[in-house]
Amino acid sequence: MASLTVSKITKQFGNVQVLKGIDLSIDSGEFLVLVGPSGCGKSTLLNLIAGLESASSGEIRIDGTVVNNISPKDRDIAMVFQSYALYPNMNVRRNLSFGLETRKVPRREIDKIIGRVAEMLQIDNLLDRKPGQLSGGQRQRVAMGRALARNPKIFLFDEPLSNLDAKLRVEMRTEIKLLHQRIGTTIVYVTHDQIEAMTLADRIAIMKDGIVQQFDTPKQVYENPANLFVAGFIGSPSMNFIPCPVERTDNGPALLLKTDVRPHLLPADGREALLQPWCGKSVIFGIRPEQITEQDGRGSQINSPVIEAGVKITEPTGPDTLIVILGNDEEITCRLHPDVDVAPGRKIALSMDMSKALFFDPQTGERIR
Repeated sequence: MASLTVSKITKQFGNVQVLKGIDLSIDSGEFLVLVGPSGCGKSTLLNLIAGLESASSGEIRIDGTVVNNISPKDRDIAMVFQSYALYPNMNVRRNLSFGLETRKVPRREIDKIIGRVAEMLQIDNLLDRKPGQLSGGQRQRVAMGRALARNPKIFLFDEPLSNLDAKLRVEMRTEIKLLHQRIGTTIVYVTHDQIEAMTLADRIAIMKDGIVQQFDTPKQVYENPANLFVAGFIGSPSMNFIPCPVERTDNGPALLLKTDVRPHLLPADGREALLQPWCGKSVIFGIRPEQITEQDGRGSQINSPVIEAGVKITEPTGPDTLIVILGNDEEITCRLHPDVDVAPGRKIALSMDMSKALFFDPQTGERIR
């Protein structure tokens, strides 16, 4: 296990700056997930940590030692790739042992390591097969086993589940979570899948355009996103964003929300001082689907304001029913109990948990705090 610190890292390819001053620090044994859309720079950052690319500026430290000029093989890091990168002409046993053989590990020790890793990943019955005879999930286990056999200070995972089908992705996600709980090694994991990020990470670094937008625990990035990008990227279905005028009332500032039934004034729920400077202007009102539910139903809060609206779309998912209504001409997704009768065209009363509502500056996208 090892701590990892990334300080003011930049990376430029020609005239294109891919990373723009990245600062991250994780403790020994932590599981860090780098998440963001394609092209945000997360895989480039992983390659810099691995030593496969050189930083344009800044420092990378492993256990306090600067590794910028240390070769990949001497950084004591193991990497699991999206493409598995197995040797097709070698069986699973040789794929697992090859790295140990090149490091002149004694044969008896190699056999002991391979046996332990194969049992841990439940691939001991596959040791004599070649990669072409394995399923995608089995090949991914072998790729993980090859990394485990080296017992490195840090594991790097580069979108390891993106080639798998949805069911297998869930199963392998659980395997990786259990693996980290068993071995406790520091892991840096790259993905574009926010559900993977939320379920696996101790801490998440959400990236966009080569900049870390927020670096925090899954709970914090979900409940207290720094800006519109983070709020919209994390969560499925994503947060509703509704432009709302802020009205001055006898009870303080309130948001004006017009549905196809009537206008509603939504109170600031104890955060009147926050919205006071915005009276007469508009903010972006952010609220997650699960915070808008049927009146007096599961999840509805005492004294939560109730709005009335017509149902535009109904989407049964099994454990929930998602509906879409219109508010201030924006589509708003709500999460209801599956037993609620919500045929399209029907009017419905909905409870809005304003205690969880967020407000964003429409110009900068930053959360109003």
